[in-house]
Amino acid sequence: MSPAKSAKASPLDLLVDRYLNYLLVEKGLAQKTLAAYGADLARHLDHLKAQGIEAPEGVDTAVLLRYLIALRDQGLGPRSRARHMVALRGFYRFLVREKVLAADPSRSIDLPKTGLKLPDVLSRDEVRRLLDLEEKPSPVALRNAAMVELLYAAGLRVSELVSLKVQDVNLEAGFVRVLGKGDKQRVVPIGNHARRRIDEYLKTGRPALLKTVASAYLFVARAGRPLTRQGFWKILRQRAAAAGVLTPLSPHSLRHSFASHLLEGGADLRAVQVMLGHVDIATTQIYTHVARDRLKKIHRKYHPRG
Repeated sequence: MSPAKSAKASPLDLLVDRYLNYLLVEKGLAQKTLAAYGADLARHLDHLKAQGIEAPEGVDTAVLLRYLIALRDQGLGPRSRARHMVALRGFYRFLVREKVLAADPSRSIDLPKTGLKLPDVLSRDEVRRLLDLEEKPSPVALRNAAMVELLYAAGLRVSELVSLKVQDVNLEAGFVRVLGKGDKQRVVPIGNHARRRIDEYLKTGRPALLKTVASAYLFVARAGRPLTRQGFWKILRQRAAAAGVLTPLSPHSLRHSFASHLLEGGADLRAVQVMLGHVDIATTQIYTHVARDRLKKIHRKYHPRG
């Protein structure tokens, strides 16, 4: 799984192998994610060996800071350095958990400022216009309305949305079961608006689209096939134009809006992490910056001394 080792592996090499195996077996990370972590950690080990460090006990906060500086000097941008730091944090936390180290040397190091700009988050009014768009009644219109409503209600990835099966939705209990990255399952609650839209689609729209064809998929196109991601985004762009939504849309626009609106409303960060299916809460923390920026604008606009 990890890069090829020399004839005699160092203690750090063996520990990286243990960590990657832990991510595969216990955390169920996808192969692409494992490969990225392995490459980042291999680069880190090469740096340590160049410094004469062969064992984890030789790594402290100063060593990690020098490594980040070396990455910067090698031309890596803030986003790439932040990705490396995420891999290192996970590794050294694992060593503490396995009692290899008494303390985590990465604990006091902040992620590099990435300047990462998320795709634009829709305002609440834009979301309302997008979801409440009046269309001429038809089976396709019922399907499209239910898909957009559910995407925002549960913060799904588009790939997760189009691969949903009928059995994955429990309207009575009000939740949807999602198979996310790394084949990890999560259960996300959905609100009454989404439940009503899906119920109407299941009773009227889906049978008309299927006719005599059987399909396990929740959202179907012709001949019972699932709608493709590209097909859905074409629908969403057309819907946004009809609703007068001017904010540029991306494949994750409604997912980002879901997370940001929850946090703005006071939702717990870890609860949002679970609903989004993020393995690392650091990924979810990106949304707190979006929420804070929005709250600052609201404060400046409406506070008497803003």
